Amino acid sequence: MHLRDVPEYPAECFPSDMRIYPFTREPIEAASREVESYEVKVIRQHPMSLPQKQLCAWVQTPGPEATIEFRNIEVPTTGPGEVLVKLEVSGVCHSDHHSIYGNTPMTTHIAGHEGVGTIVAVGPNVSEDLLNRRVGVSWLHRACGKCEICKVDYTHCPHQDNSGRNVSGTFQEYCLADADYVFDIPTEIPATIAAPLLCGGITMYGALVRADLHVGDFVVIPGAGGGLGHLGVQIADSMGLQVIAIDSGPDKEAICRESGARHFFDFRKSGTSLVDDVRSVTGGIGAHAVLCITGAPSAYGSALAMVRSLGKLVCVGIPPASYRLAVNPFEMLVRGLRIIGSTVGNKSHMSSLMDLVLQGKVRPTVQVYEFSELPDVMKKLEHATVAGRAVLKIS
Repeated sequence: MHLRDVPEYPAECFPSDMRIYPFTREPIEAASREVESYEVKVIRQHPMSLPQKQLCAWVQTPGPEATIEFRNIEVPTTGPGEVLVKLEVSGVCHSDHHSIYGNTPMTTHIAGHEGVGTIVAVGPNVSEDLLNRRVGVSWLHRACGKCEICKVDYTHCPHQDNSGRNVSGTFQEYCLADADYVFDIPTEIPATIAAPLLCGGITMYGALVRADLHVGDFVVIPGAGGGLGHLGVQIADSMGLQVIAIDSGPDKEAICRESGARHFFDFRKSGTSLVDDVRSVTGGIGAHAVLCITGAPSAYGSALAMVRSLGKLVCVGIPPASYRLAVNPFEMLVRGLRIIGSTVGNKSHMSSLMDLVLQGKVRPTVQVYEFSELPDVMKKLEHATVAGRAVLKIS
C-alpha cells in the first residue's frame, strides 16, 4: 500500500495510546534502497493556530485570455506524506507565464514553484521533527518513485506532479508540499536569495551537470543576462568553464560580466553573425556546448552551428508550442553532435548549489515586489524587462 492510499482520519478517532496499522512507504529512489516502514499518525501542527482562510493569486481561465485575481481561499489540510508550508516569499519564473497564458497549460488555478517558508503542519506518516523547518518548495512536487525512468533520474519521471502546473503552487500564503521533495534552506541564506535557486538555480546546475563539461571548456549561454542566465553564468564560472554570454543592452552586459562571463555578444548590435562571433573566441571551431535557456526560435536555430564537432546542445528554454528544431541527421552523425533535454536538478545538485551560495560563488540578482504586483511582474517577464530574478513578498 502506498502512502497516498492511506485515508486521513481526524484526531478524535484515535485514543492517545493507540498504534495504527503499519504500512510500507516507498522513498524517492525506491529501486535502489530498501523500503522503509512508517506508522500512520495524527496530523500535528505548529503551536501557533492556523487561519482558516488565506490570500492567493487565482488564475481565472488559464490560457491566452487568463486573468489573475486575488482571492481568499481555504487553508489546505495536510494529507499522508504532506507538509504545510507558510510561505515568506516566492520567486516568479518565466515558465509561470507559460503556464498561466497557455503555452504549457496548467490544470490548477494557483501558479508558482519557487517558494521559501516554514513547515507549520505535517500530515500522517511525516516526522514531527520537520515542524519549524525552513524549506523550499520547487517545480517537482512529486515523482512516482517506481518507474524505469525514476531508477535513472526521477526529475524526468513521466508520472510526476508539478507545483503550479497540476498541483497548487506557491502564489499563496500556505502551500502543501510532499515531505520527500522539499529542500532544506540554510538559515544563512536570505529567503529572497534562496527563492530563485529553487528553479532558476537548480535548473542551470542540472543542465551544466548533464552537459558533462570539463574545466576550461567553452559554453555559450543565450539569454545570459536574464533570471535563469545570470545564475547559469555564475555556476559555470564556479565550475571553471569559459562562458560566452549572449544578450542585449548595457544592463544585461553588466550582469553577465559581473557574473563571470569571459565574453559578451549583443545579438542586436553584432556586426557579424553570432556564429562567427562565437568562433572568433574559440579558435575558429566553436564552443563545447550551448545551453539554450531562452525559448527564442532564433536562438535554437543557430545553436548547433555554434558548437564544435562532438559539441552539445542542452535544451532548457521553452519555445513556442508550434516550433520545431531543424536538424540535419547527416551533420549530426558526421560531427558527432548531441542534443540533450534538461528540466531541473535533483537533491544532490541542490545541496552542491547551496554550498556555492554559502561560499559566495553564486548570488542571484533579484528584484523584490509586493504580492499584489504579480500581474505587473508577468508583463515585465513577457517583455524581458526584469534584470535578474523577480521575487514576491508573500507574508
